[in-house]
Amino acid sequence: MSDEIKLVMAYIRPDKLSDVKQGLAEVGAPSLTVTNVSGRGSQPAKTGQWRGEEYSVDLHQKVKIECVVADIPADEVAEAICAAAKTDEKGDGKVFVLPVDEAYQIRTGKTGPEAV
Repeated sequence: MSDEIKLVMAYIRPDKLSDVKQGLAEVGAPSLTVTNVSGRGSQPAKTGQWRGEEYSVDLHQKVKIECVVADIPADEVAEAICAAAKTDEKGDGKVFVLPVDEAYQIRTGKTGPEAV
């Protein structure tokens, strides 16, 4: 087991969530937290009309995935997310890998990599 704890955080299209969950399970990282978020990046704004008024949508719906790993290489987790979420279109998302200083498991009192 590695002494390093990493947080792999990704922003993806909502329709790719099931593919990403399957990809993470295949690399042995089934634990994750999912949050519905909205944001904007390189994906262009969409315009439309509603009741005769034109509107612009520049905040797109995304899913934020957080996966903390200690015994699985973070680069394998990041690559699994990228492979599963890729559509080759703008707005596919981003993956970030961050160091985690410490982890605590509330129920057992374990700390460090054992808590993950």
